[in-house]
Parts: sequence; C-alpha cells; structure tokens
Amino acid sequence: MSFSVVIDRVSYGWADGTLVLDQLEAAFPAGRTGLIGTNGSGKSTLLKILAGELKPAGGSVTLAGRVGYLAQNLTLRQESTVADLLGITPIRAALHAIESGDVAMAHFEAVGDDWDVEERAGAELDRLGLGHVDLDRTVGTLSGGEVVMVGLAAQFLARPDVLLLDEPTNNLDLDARTRLYAAVEAWPGVLVVVSHDRALLALTDQIAELREGRVRMFGGNFADYERMLAAEQDTAERLVRVAEADMRKQKRELADALVKLDRRVRYGNKMYAQKREPKIVMNARKREAQVSAGKHRNMHQDKLEDARDKLTEAEQAVRDDKEIRISLPETAVPAGRVVLELPLDPAPEAGDGAAVLEKLLVQGPERIALTGANGSGKTTLLKRIAAHGVPVPLRYLPQRLDLLDESMSVLDNVRAFAPRASVTDVRSRLARFLFRGQKVHQPVVTLSGGERFRATLAALLSADPAPQLLLLDEPTNNLDLASVRQLTQALSAYRGALIVASHDLPFLEELGITRWLVQDRETGLSES
Repeated sequence: MSFSVVIDRVSYGWADGTLVLDQLEAAFPAGRTGLIGTNGSGKSTLLKILAGELKPAGGSVTLAGRVGYLAQNLTLRQESTVADLLGITPIRAALHAIESGDVAMAHFEAVGDDWDVEERAGAELDRLGLGHVDLDRTVGTLSGGEVVMVGLAAQFLARPDVLLLDEPTNNLDLDARTRLYAAVEAWPGVLVVVSHDRALLALTDQIAELREGRVRMFGGNFADYERMLAAEQDTAERLVRVAEADMRKQKRELADALVKLDRRVRYGNKMYAQKREPKIVMNARKREAQVSAGKHRNMHQDKLEDARDKLTEAEQAVRDDKEIRISLPETAVPAGRVVLELPLDPAPEAGDGAAVLEKLLVQGPERIALTGANGSGKTTLLKRIAAHGVPVPLRYLPQRLDLLDESMSVLDNVRAFAPRASVTDVRSRLARFLFRGQKVHQPVVTLSGGERFRATLAALLSADPAPQLLLLDEPTNNLDLASVRQLTQALSAYRGALIVASHDLPFLEELGITRWLVQDRETGLSES
C-alpha cells in the first residue's frame, strides 16, 4: 500500500519542556482519514507539523504533493477581504489591470493559468452556501461560520494534493455542515481531518486514533471504528476475568502448598527430635526435603507471578475511558406541569406551512432541541428564557463554560453552587463525575478541557436547589468524543425539562429529543 502522509519518529515539545509527541510514527493512505483523540492528545499539534507551521524537534514528515491547511481558529485582520482570505487578490489585481489595458508582463505572470479565478471562486462560494458573499466584502462583516466556510473555499480553490482540516464544523450551523459534508465527500484528493463531529467522521475511509502518544489505524469510518473497538474491549474484559480467575487459583494453590510444606517441616522436626534414625541419615533427609520444598514453593510462586503478569497485560488492553454514572431524582418534573411560559415577539407567518409560535410553552420533562442558522437568535432566546421568571429552579450553561471560579478548587466551586451540602456529600457527587481523592482540591485553572467540562457539569447538576429546567447552548462545541459521551451519560440521568441549542444531530438524537424547534431571525420560532 502506498502512503500519502508518512510521519517518521516525530517529536515535539513546548517551551516549558512538556513533551507533546515523542518518536511518533504513522502513515496515512490515500482517501479521507479521520484523526481522533482526547483533548490535549496532540492532534492539532500534529496537523500543524504536517502543515509546516510547527517544526518538530526530531523526525521527519513526508507528504505526497502540495499541502492545504485549515486551522481550527483563523486569525484574520478584520479589514481583510474575502478575496484576501481566498488568496486571489494579487491575481484579481493583475486581471483588472490587463482588462484596463495595462499589458505589463508582470500581470500576465501573476495571472498564469488562472484567467477564470473569479468565476471559480464564485462557484466554490456558492457550493458552500456563500453565493451572496461578494469578493470585496471584509472579514469583519462575516459571521464565524461564514469565515470558516470562506477558508474552506480557499482550500478547495487552491486544489492541494493533501488537505488538512482541524475541527472544521465548529461554529457551523446545520445548513453549513450539510454543505461541508457534501464537499468533503466529493473531495478527490487526500484528506486528513481532526474532528469530534460523528456525522463528518462517518464520511471517512479510515480512522487514525492518537492515544497515549501513538497512532493506531482502523479501516472504515467512525461507526466501523466503534464496532471494532467495542468487540476488542469485550475480548479484553473477558481476558481480564480469565486472568483474575487464574490468579485467584494460583494464590490458593500456593497457600495450599505452603500449608503442606509447613506440615512436612513440623513432621521432620518431630522425627529429628525423637532421633529414631541415625543423625547423618536424618540430616540428609532434611536437606533433601528443604530442596524439594524450595522447588515446590518456587514453582507455585512462579505460576503466581506469571498469572499476575498476564492479568497486568490484560488490564492494560482495557481502556480507562471512565463513564459518568449519576442519579438525579431531585431534578424530576411531573408530566404536564408548566415549566416555562414565555411570550414571543410577533413575527410574520413562517414558510413551508410551519406555524410560528406566539409563546413558548414547556410542560413536564420535555426535551427540546433548538435549531437554526448561525445568527438566527438561538443564544438570545436562551438568555431571554434564563432572565424570565419560571416556577422551577433553572440553570443555564453558556457556550463559553465560564461558570466556575478559575482560582478555586473543584470542590469549592461545587460547594458554591450547593452551599448547604456537606463536604462528604459534595465529594461523593464529584466521585460520580470522576473527581476522586486529591483531584477534588485541584484549582480549576489547572484542569484539562475535558476535566473543566466535567467540573462545570458537576456544579450545574449538583446545584441547590436542583435544576428542573436546564438550558444548554452548543454544549458539544470543542468537546472531544469522550467528553461528549460523558455529557450524554449525565443528561440521561437528568429528569427535568431540557432546552438545548445545538447543530450536533447525533448528539441530539442520543438525548431522546421529544420536540424540535427552529429559530429564524426573520420568521421567529416555529415547530419543526
């Protein structure tokens, strides 16, 4: 098999000496590769090394042809134009000069074979839902999602041999995501995409998992990866059970052997004391018994050590992807109870036969998905609900996850949300959110992204009084797959009413949404 990307013993560390990648080796074949891993595992760093933006401390990278790279966070000057972002401003300037009668050779050299660059640029923008965006429009007038899509159009326009995308669906609404999926599916070259978006990872030909400093390849898309991993983990857990049983057996046999040996020693001592045989004979028998006993004991100890080694090996194959297991009965809301009644601003009739809501009425433990394009007002609506008086305890999780005091410990932050709870109760609750021992005393500022999210979730769901209406604004943005799974686990235990704004359809489907609402800036809120 020929490989389009080869990573040979690449190492990279931060200025403070923290090693991110150490002698990493990997090879990606042609096609679409999904690069996955937990937050902080080094995925974005690896992509930057492949793109040439970071220089490795050791090792080398080989790529088949020209490389295009779309960073997770595009740093752009607000006055830059769409043409600047597309990288076609010099070509356009040369074209316009030639059209004005300036036939200087430098203009023709700048244009090269790109005489139709404006038409191709317009076609790429239109394909990604940006046909309304003029090439001279400034970046500062675009939404975050539009900037990402223009950046993607720039890569498609450049037609690199290897395209690297870092979390391209972050901040994209459903329509933009759908267009991006179609563009990725139609991409003819080599693609390596870092993502936690399961719908995007469903389009890949192989999954590369970066875990504990090593890359492991799985053929097929993300669903295939999950099936293979589940089967592998079932086998690993079975081998652990077999190894545990064998170790218990070897411990019993060693204990039995030691008892038997002790009996023989006592019997030998008794015979020696009674001096029934010549001393020289008894000493010889004593030495033979000691040698035999030593061999017997060593044999059982060796078997026990071998069983222990096999158990350790089997346990190492079982992943420590811990799950959140909580019970939240205090969040329960009776069916039919009015949780929210919010009058909505008048709006004209929605199209496609959808009925515009004059008020938002939420009853009982409804699970409501709030969808809509970027800039349609979803966050504004959630803030209105949060500020509106409701008859049940309400909690709101904003996109920025800025609910915790960075300088305080995890324990003290959760106690601030539940001041009447005892330290023991809070520690018990934190243990269910995977914070145990001294971890509860760690300052929030030192936590990883996944840990910070779990601490925020623990504070929110442990609040006193317990929330019976929960508002979540794009909760899966920037979360790795393990954190999304843990969020889903926590919310499965939640018994109150839930309103979640999200573009992540697989996540919403796993939540068991009972009602779908669409927010539109022009037409207002309607039932989907």
